This record gives sequence, structure tokens and C-alpha cells, in this order.
Amino acid sequence: MYIIIGISFLTFYACHSGHDHEGEHAHDEEETSDEHVHGSGAQEDVDEVTLTREQMDLIQVDFAHIEKKELSNTLKANGLLKVPNQNKATITALMGGVVQEILVTPGQYVQKGKAIVSLKNTSYIQLQEKYLQMESQVSLAKLELNRQIELNTNHAGILKNLQLAEANLSGLETQKASLSIQLELIGISSASLTNSSIQSTIYVRSPISGAVSHIRPNIGSYVDINSPIADVVDNSQLHLDLFVYEKDLPKLEIGQTIHFALTNNPIKEYDAKIHSISNTFEENIKAISVHAEVFGNKDGLIDGMNITASVSLDEAKMNAVPTDAVMNQEGQYYVLIEQESFEDESKSFRRVPVVKGVSDVGHTAVILIEDLPEETRIVTKGSFFIFAKMTNQGEGHSH
Repeated sequence: MYIIIGISFLTFYACHSGHDHEGEHAHDEEETSDEHVHGSGAQEDVDEVTLTREQMDLIQVDFAHIEKKELSNTLKANGLLKVPNQNKATITALMGGVVQEILVTPGQYVQKGKAIVSLKNTSYIQLQEKYLQMESQVSLAKLELNRQIELNTNHAGILKNLQLAEANLSGLETQKASLSIQLELIGISSASLTNSSIQSTIYVRSPISGAVSHIRPNIGSYVDINSPIADVVDNSQLHLDLFVYEKDLPKLEIGQTIHFALTNNPIKEYDAKIHSISNTFEENIKAISVHAEVFGNKDGLIDGMNITASVSLDEAKMNAVPTDAVMNQEGQYYVLIEQESFEDESKSFRRVPVVKGVSDVGHTAVILIEDLPEETRIVTKGSFFIFAKMTNQGEGHSH
């Protein structure tokens, strides 16, 4: 993709440059003196260039700031992102039914109690009918018990009949309570249930807040009480399991900071802090699991992702920029800084020499040759093409 963008950008630049050179040969010396030129010959380097808004959009220029990073004296390790089991839910139905609606989509964030699917079954009707019948039987049993109490009070009844009435009411009330709980479990309120409010549809709801994944049934399919319907994962509770070899274990302690990046996206960095260290070896590998809590930005992180981490072993920090921001020309390293914007939305950029240090988790330490304001923005994405324009060549530069 860089090759396609680079050809488009350099062609765009060449076309404009060719047009600009018409009628300007008489002023070559004067214009050359206006640029900060390095070297001599047909290809000359300049320290500063200006891009139009169209050119910046073409190469998708992006920026970052110089940051303080702990890039020295670190321990490298691989690991895995995990969500604790108490923050995952596999959703099932407490009574089987045919799927009428699927009310969420994979990846959607849902709050606890959100309806995931609706199910229909005549069994729901029968359970409600049974509860209403039991409610009537309980009412009659209460009347009979009161009658037996009155008879025995007036010495006109038989004690045994009173005892039978008490036992009958107690049994019916137990059955009613059981049916009430069964209805509540499938989302039907027994307290508000009447002959006219019987329903054939129930809603299966999420027991936790989180992102929905693995929706299994289709509309019209039957799910029973053993069939998983969907999974919900609360990624806000992500933890990091880092696998550390025995020889490195003495270097670690609770509270240490971990910088890590996804194995398939090493540019973006995340942070975690060690909260516990296992005392047993992981199965199949001679390594011990170190558990860390991920904090700060968690965008893009998902349970099960592989990571590469760097554990800080001291508090020494140094100036660092994203590795893509550091350009190399014949052993001299540079970063490109944003200079100023103009009324036509064009923007100028200047290259600043730096001494390159160690690289780690998508960042590289740099020593600045000149002082820069804290708010200075460093070019990250698009730096290669801006640097190519400065040096009047499309190759020969590396990070």
C-alpha cells in the first residue's frame, strides 16, 4: 500500500513541480538560496517543505507528541488477554422455545437485563394457567380452613377435619410459591398475572453488562434449556496473563508497570499493572503466569488476543516517539515536526536531527539535538513520504 500511495504522491508532486518550473529557469539561483539546502548536485535536500491539504489527505498525515517512556532495563515476555469467568456469561433459556426475534447483534454492548431473544412455546401458557388454577385452589382452601376453625371454636367440628384443612392449605401454598418462582425465572411476574394477561412469549435477558458474541440460534429454531443462545463478555474487566520463565521471576513484583501491544498490531501501546504472581507452572510450557490488571484505554482489546509485553524494571524514563516517526538518512536520524499552517490550509514541516536510542513496543527513544516546545507535534503516519519530498527521492530511507 505504501508503494501505491508513494507513487501517487510523487507523481502528484512531480506534475506540480513541472508546472511550477515553467518560466523559472532564470531565477534558479535566487530560489535555491531561499531554501535550507544540504549537499549539492542534481538532488538537493531541504530541511523544510510545505504540503497542501490535498497532499496531506492523500498520504493521511497523522501526529503524536514526544512522551516520557520507560524503555530501558525491561523484561520482554509474551502473554494473553483474558476476561475473568465472573465477567463472562453464556446465556441459556430456562425453558425451551422457538426463537421469534433476535434483538441484538454480535459486538453490540448491552446492559444487564437487556433482552437478547424472544421465545414462544405453549408450555409458557400452561405454566401460567396452572398458577392461576393453583391460586383459586388456595383461596378455596383458605375458606375451608376458616370454616373448620369456626366449627371447632363452636364445638361443632371435628379436630381431624381442621388438621386436614390446615395441611391441604399448606401444600397448595407451597405449590403456588413454586409455580410463582418458575414464572419469575422466565420473566413473567406472577403478582400481575391474570386470566387476560397470559402470554405465549418470553424474553431471555443478559445477566451481565458487556459485548454480545456468538449468537447461535436462528429465527424459527428451537432452543432447549441446554442450548447456549449467546455469550456476553465484559471487556472492561480485561486482565493480562503474562508468561515469565523461572529465571526472570525474581525481577518481578506486585505493582510493577507493564507496557504491552497486540502481537498483530505492535504500534498501539497499552498499560497494565501486576496484581498477582502464580506459584505453579503453566501446562505444556515451563513458564509461570503473572497476572496484571489492564488500565486506561482498552479500545481494540478483546478476550483471547495475544500480546507482546515489556515489564519495567526501574523508573528511568526518556524521551520517546512512535518508531514510525524516526527517519534515517545515511546514518543520521530525524523526526519531522509540524511548523505552521497557512490560510489556504497548507502546512509546513521541518526535519529535526535526533540521536536514536532503544526501541520497544512500538516506541523509540530519541535525544533531541535542539530544544522543542512540549506542544510540538511529531509526524507519524505519512512521515516517509514527507521525508522523500525533502530529499527528492523515493527510496533509500529506512526507519
